[in-house]
Amino acid sequence: MLRVALSQLTTHFRRFVAIGLAVMLSVMFLSATLMVGASTNASLGASIGEAYRNADVVATSKNGEPFSQAAVDSAVSSPAVQDSYAERSTYVTFEAGGGEQYGRLRSAAPASLESAVLSSGSMPSSALEATVDVKTAEHLGLTVGSTLELRGAGPVKTAKVTISGLTKATNDPFSASAAQLVGSESVLNAVQDAGAGYSGLQFVLKPGEDATAAKDYIAHRMEAAGAVEPVLETAQEKVTSTVAMLSAGQDQLTVVLLAFAGVAILVSTLVVANTFSVLVAQRTRELALLRCLGAGRAQIRGSVMVEALVVGFISSVLGVLAATGLMTGLIAWAKSQPEQAFATLAVPPSAIIAGLVAGTLLTVVAALVPAKAATAVAPLAALRPADDASVGNRRGKVRLILGLVAMLGGAALLVYGSMTVSLLVALLGGAASFVGILLCSTLFIPSVVAFAGCLAAPAGVPGKLAAVNATRNPARTSATAAALLIGVTLVSLMMTGAATSRHAFNDTLAENYPVDLSVQTTVDASDPAQAVARIKALDGVSTAVLLQPVGTLTDGATPDAGTTIYGLSAADAASVLRDNNLKPTPGTVYLPEDSPEGPAEISTAAGSVTLDAKVLRTRHVPAFVETSSISSAALPETPGMVWVKLDDSVSGDRVQAIQKEIASTLGVHERTVSGAAIERVTFNSIIDVLLLVVTGLLGVAVVIALIGVANTLSLSVLERTRENSLLRALGLTRGQLRGMLAIEAVLVAGVAAIMGAGLGIVYGWLGAQATLGGVATVVPAVPWVQLAAVFGVAVVAGLLASVVPARRAARLSPVEGLATA
Repeated sequence: MLRVALSQLTTHFRRFVAIGLAVMLSVMFLSATLMVGASTNASLGASIGEAYRNADVVATSKNGEPFSQAAVDSAVSSPAVQDSYAERSTYVTFEAGGGEQYGRLRSAAPASLESAVLSSGSMPSSALEATVDVKTAEHLGLTVGSTLELRGAGPVKTAKVTISGLTKATNDPFSASAAQLVGSESVLNAVQDAGAGYSGLQFVLKPGEDATAAKDYIAHRMEAAGAVEPVLETAQEKVTSTVAMLSAGQDQLTVVLLAFAGVAILVSTLVVANTFSVLVAQRTRELALLRCLGAGRAQIRGSVMVEALVVGFISSVLGVLAATGLMTGLIAWAKSQPEQAFATLAVPPSAIIAGLVAGTLLTVVAALVPAKAATAVAPLAALRPADDASVGNRRGKVRLILGLVAMLGGAALLVYGSMTVSLLVALLGGAASFVGILLCSTLFIPSVVAFAGCLAAPAGVPGKLAAVNATRNPARTSATAAALLIGVTLVSLMMTGAATSRHAFNDTLAENYPVDLSVQTTVDASDPAQAVARIKALDGVSTAVLLQPVGTLTDGATPDAGTTIYGLSAADAASVLRDNNLKPTPGTVYLPEDSPEGPAEISTAAGSVTLDAKVLRTRHVPAFVETSSISSAALPETPGMVWVKLDDSVSGDRVQAIQKEIASTLGVHERTVSGAAIERVTFNSIIDVLLLVVTGLLGVAVVIALIGVANTLSLSVLERTRENSLLRALGLTRGQLRGMLAIEAVLVAGVAAIMGAGLGIVYGWLGAQATLGGVATVVPAVPWVQLAAVFGVAVVAGLLASVVPARRAARLSPVEGLATA
């Protein structure tokens, strides 16, 4: 039987090429998904975690208080520590590029822990030397050897430094908006108050040291030295906690990636099982004949397992290699984009091992079920046609009951998980409900295809025969549709989920950063309105509005009583604010985050007025009111404010240039042009990298589905050789035969695509709700154009899949076809 199995692989290799492709692409999808998780963590480590990417352990203060010298000495003297970096940092201003600039200065780290990467020059090695990032240097015209006078918090805290080197621009979204300076200890001593303390600690552990034990020991020593609640984390834990902080304390990213891997495993199982089941089912009579010739049941099953093992392992190896190639290409393309240079490829051993094991195991399991079914009956009975599952027989009733239980129970779990924002529950419910739909597919897909066959009636006899074929062999029709149903559902799920998630991300960013750029005008500005008109004309600026100061808070409604209130019309708010839900209404004053709720008393040029206060979820806007709520007379000797909205496609470099141009237009220092534009651009770049990888996986999912359709259609036509020949003998022409098979393929593909798109929309929306419902308002976003493209591809693919087998069937003479065994 081993010889029989090997001869099958060589004699009928074309059959196994088709299933090998399905297995390879499924493994490719699974391995690539696992690589996404590792690459995402690596990319986040290169962006959000850039400052501590070289450290084994990072220490920060829970309450934000700096560490004392005693706490630092206790930590760095720990036996597990090989190297350490006690960071000192402060913000400074300096004159350059024709105006006053703003930057973050930190102390240089030892070489093993230094996160800054030199572009030219050298790191600070002597007194009063510093480096600056390349982006700032280009923007301000600085070079190695230039001098800067840095000013700290106090009037006498200054240091004249020489630029010793230029470092690569930071990818950290929290630091990208300010110049990045790295100086020697003497520079920090000159611009910082004595005893300012250390903002954080980084450690490289000795080889073989356990990170968990080291964290506990170092934390204990620091607390004994007076540090209050030090937080010790590994570099990856620090990245994870930072991401969790951005998402309201929930590490949704890890959950999403785990769920994504779970979906990939489920889809791989279904596609491989479906394709191999069709292949083995076609050989049922062949296997029964071998039993008639003396082969035992165990031998039959063994030969099929050998075939599955060989095909599964070879295809799995190719799938892992293809996944590595796909991810390498995607990350290389992302790195070539200036805003996504932080993208990092990571290929964890789990992606390789899981791909090889899953692909081989799934292929063997998928082959075991039909092989066992073929040997479960007597050989002569297996040679006769078997009854398909239907509501009229026991198989159909059992399948219907199991399918309905799985579908209804899974749907209930899916809805519950989305309502309670429990992704794992929603994932389990979605998987169960989809398996239930597949179990019931034999009972409803043929009827739907037959109903859709009414559209083919104008095609005459071929159209009518195509519609009838759908119900005459329900198992064959369902098997053909199931391959595409799985793929289109997955693609639609991901497209809808990605679009909905991106919409939710954008809404969250807009809520936190409603204004791209803002700047105060000077009191003696001659014509601010004319300056605003010039700002609107700048390249990359979408719109700009002028806000006049109309009052001040007088009852301490904010931490700083006397805060200026600005007037903003409803029309200007709609044009400049990113947050579409922030629509100023009369009678309400809008206050920044952490302000007290309740009535707020405002002093205006016309007297005092009390308005209801609404506290926003952002600190990035000043207090403002809708202009009709209050006297529009501007306060004397109080500068106005300009809000600017940028084009969505503007780059980070262009944002800095716009800041400089706005400052020049208004006659103010560039550092006074503040806002969240650079943070928004950087965060969007991180999201774009993640969605780019997902988009690449979408392409793989489409190919998996199309291979499944081609497999089942080809095997279906081969299975009907005698039937097609009989139709030819009864008068059906070659063209009509080809037309019948083409129409049948289009009907099955069209029905599967429509059903898959509908299921995908529902799954994608509920999945996004279960993932992001706790941190953002999730509104369904359906990418209709993309889904229409998927439908078109599915129908065309079904049509193309029928061309080769239809041509082969048409070329076969009726007599020769009827003689086929």
